[in-house]
Amino acid sequence: MNVLLLGSGGREHALAWKMAQSKKLSQLFIAPGNAGTTSLGTNVPIDSGNFKAVGDFITEHQIQLVVIGPEAPLVNGLVDYLDRHFPQLPVVGPKASGAQLEGSKAFSKAFMHRHNIPTAAYREFNQDQVEEGLSYIDQLDLPVVLKADGLAAGKGVLICSDHEQAKKEFREMLAGKFGDASQRVVIEEFLDGIEFSVFVLTDGKEYKILPEAKDYKRIGEGDTGLNTGGMGSISPVPFVNRTLMKEVEDTIIRPTVNGIFEDGLEYRGFIFFGLIKVQDRPMVIEYNCRMGDPETQSVMPRLQNDLIDLLLATTRGTLDQIEISVDPRIVASIVMVSGGYPGDYEKGKVITGIDEYDDGVIFHAGTAVNGDKIVTSGGRVLSVTSFGNNMDEAVAKSRRKAREINFEGAYYRKDIGFDLRS
Repeated sequence: MNVLLLGSGGREHALAWKMAQSKKLSQLFIAPGNAGTTSLGTNVPIDSGNFKAVGDFITEHQIQLVVIGPEAPLVNGLVDYLDRHFPQLPVVGPKASGAQLEGSKAFSKAFMHRHNIPTAAYREFNQDQVEEGLSYIDQLDLPVVLKADGLAAGKGVLICSDHEQAKKEFREMLAGKFGDASQRVVIEEFLDGIEFSVFVLTDGKEYKILPEAKDYKRIGEGDTGLNTGGMGSISPVPFVNRTLMKEVEDTIIRPTVNGIFEDGLEYRGFIFFGLIKVQDRPMVIEYNCRMGDPETQSVMPRLQNDLIDLLLATTRGTLDQIEISVDPRIVASIVMVSGGYPGDYEKGKVITGIDEYDDGVIFHAGTAVNGDKIVTSGGRVLSVTSFGNNMDEAVAKSRRKAREINFEGAYYRKDIGFDLRS
């Protein structure tokens, strides 16, 4: 089977690594991929936003399965385009209607409200409703959460510690702080609890739950400093026991999948549930219409199923015939980033020490090949992912390997999993 995987980050390297283990795979193409994916398939210089280029490649290389990694092409309608031009081609990812669960915060909140899915109280406001929004901010307890409605590259969520700051940021967002993404702003109550992520594959009717994970967004140890795309992840999550997982399934997962079907949203792919445990109750912070990064780097190593089998079942509506098998060991993934990230950083730094790793996997993200060297090409450079019989062992292995990897300005958090230790 010839497979085309779209994307270039650590998530896509982890998906490629897992698909490369399948006996069904003939050729794997990654567009555009990174330095790490070159050993698993063929990198091709295609922009996933260029729908015609994607379609031409599918025709030329007789692609039999397409897997879309990042959210932007999903929200912008790539699956709709492929369905029109290749109606028999299996494609993993929702159509634009379903991708609105991530593409519009207002849409997803209304969806949750309509289907009685637990989430924070909220209201949405546009540029003609500034005064109403300011009044609503005054009614909320502190802190106040502001969310740009559209995709903002992970930067569109602000947590404001006082009402005046919230009002200032609200005005700036509607005035274009995040471009078109903040033409509409969702204002939410703040939920106090501990976050975790749950992932499912769904064909729009049935679903299968994948291993859960917890990621770490702040740049600094102890969860301090600026938000990033993610500095590491742990799977499984120690506090997510059977009782909590049953409540997640009963009150969140099943109502979401049923809601997708009832609303006529065409959805065949991953749903990422960003959750928070408030006291003992799970609630939804956000939906994503794809796998997470860096969570995928912890989830895929634990998944023991043939990933291509799973993805084909998702596209064919036969997920009910699949049983998920999971490695019981703990996986810890530590992200190494460029100096200055998440602010300005330099590229082209030579990376050394990324030879074979017996205790886990090194997943590339912001890397590129330059002659006979591998160099940095992004803020988040790579993830060191390790297995352990317990969390401390897994984290310690990843830290040891991270110490062996060098590039100018390299930084990583040494405390991934710090809040999960008993």
